[in-house]
Amino acid sequence: MTQLTVTINGRAYGPREVRDELSMKYLGMTGTKFGCGAAQCLSCAVIVDNPDGTSYTSPTCVVSAASFDGKSIRTVEGHAKNGELTSLQKAFIEHFAFQCGYCTAGFLNESQVLLERLAKKPIARADLEKTIAEALDGHLCRCTGYIKSHEAVRAVILADSGRYLS
Repeated sequence: MTQLTVTINGRAYGPREVRDELSMKYLGMTGTKFGCGAAQCLSCAVIVDNPDGTSYTSPTCVVSAASFDGKSIRTVEGHAKNGELTSLQKAFIEHFAFQCGYCTAGFLNESQVLLERLAKKPIARADLEKTIAEALDGHLCRCTGYIKSHEAVRAVILADSGRYLS
């Protein structure tokens, strides 16, 4: 057993005793889906925020809840503020970048990390397609064929190109 203290979407949880092998699913993260159970589809990816202001995604299906002790994470439920969807969420809807929705949380979280990284270090327009493809590589979707999620991310970046592109 491990004493777990974690911040999820800005809200502190714990300390709470959890079995070492339990996944984050047991903390009530309903948007984070358990897909393959082998970190191959990444539908379970959450955002981990580092103290230095950088972020990365982490699968939760193979990473125990205890591994997140002391960390600050964001889930898909933490994107919208005051009931208002983010431009990224709106773009996913406008581009129908989901079908069954099972993988959407992982795609949105990875895309959000990409946007935050580009806001700090913009890229050349010529590198946009490659950058999106590399960021979303590894996320699996059986419904949309990936094109629509790439289109949604591209639309957000191009709509605010002064922020994301150099």
